[in-house]
Amino acid sequence: MKVRKIPMRSCVVTKEKLPKQELIRVVRTPEGNVIVDITGKANGRGAYLKKDISVIDKAEKTKVLNRFLEIEVNKQIFDELRNLIK
Repeated sequence: MKVRKIPMRSCVVTKEKLPKQELIRVVRTPEGNVIVDITGKANGRGAYLKKDISVIDKAEKTKVLNRFLEIEVNKQIFDELRNLIK
């Protein structure tokens, strides 16, 4: 039986390499909207965050998503991320 490769991604806050299932993807779509990508397959520039409330809080405080996605990320996205984790 063939062993499947587990896709690894880096959290933009902690810089940890983790399996893709342990991270949440936030995407800037080609239209310029910012969305939380639950499927992990949406088109656009993506950034991964660890599924941890403290990481989400730190990302909001340091505005790290603004730098990675090159667009202003509003508070509603961070609220949506916190609700997904709970």
